Amino acid sequence: MLTQQYQGNLDTLLQKIEEAEAVVVGGAAGMSAAAGYNWYQTDEIFLKYFGEFAGKYGIESIFYGFYHRFATREERWAYIATLNKFVYDTEAGKPYLDLLQLLQDKNYFVLTTNQDTQFSKVFPEEKVSAIQGDWRYYQCSNRCHDHVYFNKKQVEEMYANIEGTRIPTELIPTCSECGKDMEPWVRSRVFLEGSHFRSELMKFQAYLMENKYKKILFLELGVGTMTPMFIKEPFWEMTHSLPNAYYISINPKDAVVPREISEKGLAINEDIARVLEDALNEKAKVV
Repeated sequence: MLTQQYQGNLDTLLQKIEEAEAVVVGGAAGMSAAAGYNWYQTDEIFLKYFGEFAGKYGIESIFYGFYHRFATREERWAYIATLNKFVYDTEAGKPYLDLLQLLQDKNYFVLTTNQDTQFSKVFPEEKVSAIQGDWRYYQCSNRCHDHVYFNKKQVEEMYANIEGTRIPTELIPTCSECGKDMEPWVRSRVFLEGSHFRSELMKFQAYLMENKYKKILFLELGVGTMTPMFIKEPFWEMTHSLPNAYYISINPKDAVVPREISEKGLAINEDIARVLEDALNEKAKVV
């Protein structure tokens, strides 16, 4: 039995999606956590893929493993290859599939800080902007040239040749231009903000320019407080400034609507997976 307040939240969510002429989804780590892929804690999935690294190095989560100071390049790249393999192997999570169903036949776009490609496994690439990078690509760590490289073949070879927590030195990816090691194309101190990065931004900017004066819904899913400047704060500002905008945030902990847009926003402090599933079920009743 749904509480009156929760039922009201679902009704508002479905109403705003139905009324919207454009929907901008802002997805972050909480969305993948709701799908069972939590990059910030020790769980069964982490131990399944990274258990040997956890036992040997004391690594407690996928995210912090990437920033662990391994003693050798061979160990670091064994970890990266394992992380890449995890990204390629994981199936699309149910919250992503439910979201797709909720947005079916709508004019929508996805802006995400996630690098785990979950959105790209479900939504068309042209409708997704990954503004913090993408684990499917490598770049030169020296940033000697402006290009990123699809890495699936290299990942499979490295992963197949991991011995313990190391890969053979000759399998470490190196730049064909300068000879330096490659680096995952994800946000770091050497993150390449080149043409590929700009193309991700331009996709979103083009969509926004075309739709910003329509009845537009900013739907924020799982955005926390670590990097509010990429999704949360821009969504607040655009909701405030655009005359036909509305803002909905779904997050068990960090859903909040600023006072300045209190009449144009809704915070749903519930599990994202539950909300999307329940909303889809409610939508089915109407149809």
